[in-house]
Amino acid sequence: MPGISTYLWVLTNRKEPPRKGKIQLVDARRFFVKMPKSLGNKRNKLGDPTDRPSEPDQIADITRLFGSFVDGETRTFTEEDPITKQPVEKVLVVSKVFDNADFGFHKITVERPLRLNFQATAERMARLETESGFAKLATSIKKNEKARLEEIEAGKKRQEEIRRLLDRFAQVHGTKLFKDRIAFLTTLRDIDRDAGVRLSAPELKAVLAALGERDDTAEICRDRGGNPEPDAELRDTESVPIKESVTAYFEREVRPHVPDAWIEESKTRVGYEIPINRHFYRYEPPRPLEVIEADIKALEEDIKRLLGEVTA
Repeated sequence: MPGISTYLWVLTNRKEPPRKGKIQLVDARRFFVKMPKSLGNKRNKLGDPTDRPSEPDQIADITRLFGSFVDGETRTFTEEDPITKQPVEKVLVVSKVFDNADFGFHKITVERPLRLNFQATAERMARLETESGFAKLATSIKKNEKARLEEIEAGKKRQEEIRRLLDRFAQVHGTKLFKDRIAFLTTLRDIDRDAGVRLSAPELKAVLAALGERDDTAEICRDRGGNPEPDAELRDTESVPIKESVTAYFEREVRPHVPDAWIEESKTRVGYEIPINRHFYRYEPPRPLEVIEADIKALEEDIKRLLGEVTA
């Protein structure tokens, strides 16, 4: 067998009644014998008496494990003790039976509200130049050269009108920090109306993006229906076992840390994962320090010996 684990799936839509709604996992990683001759990186194979009479019939044993359908069935294996380096017998669980739902999960999207402050500082106003809704004003896709240049020129004039509008806003309100988007928009629209600029939706979006910054202490930004707008940068996902209540999980694991979070129900998805290694994991205690130190000293002696042979 290669170093990468091999998984065999037995699938059928004609299960016997005891197997319906169930999944059986068989851990056959320790069912192997050494090959008489390696085939590349392949050094192990399943024991088969038809190949060599001295080999155990491991194929039949694995088949029996599958057929018996027993949760917690064990086998005894001989392994090298990592500390003493001596062979020892270990009894290991090699068959487990689960409900289908044990491997299912709801992937939920956890949203948090967008909170922004707004300020007409020179630094923030300079960011307007790189906002697409503003930068695209001075571009054109027209093929006629004259019409294209005229559209670009008109766009540049429009950009200048918007710059003057923000300069006027800064003159009136200075570097006042707005922590409520509605209050900022109301103030900006008043000045916009007086100046006759009449920002379009893309232009207004560009201004908000340039002058706004995330602020945990600011008021929540809401849509026209009064619902909190999600902050994409704070978006997160959680995997909740299907057998557990999503609401209970959320209240226990998420709400205490982020009280203003909510679940975006429309993004909830169902998935399945079979982490075989996790279910057959066996804790191996680390080797004692004195054993590790002895190994290091032995390696040091080997290195000294090899260096001595080279320099001799």
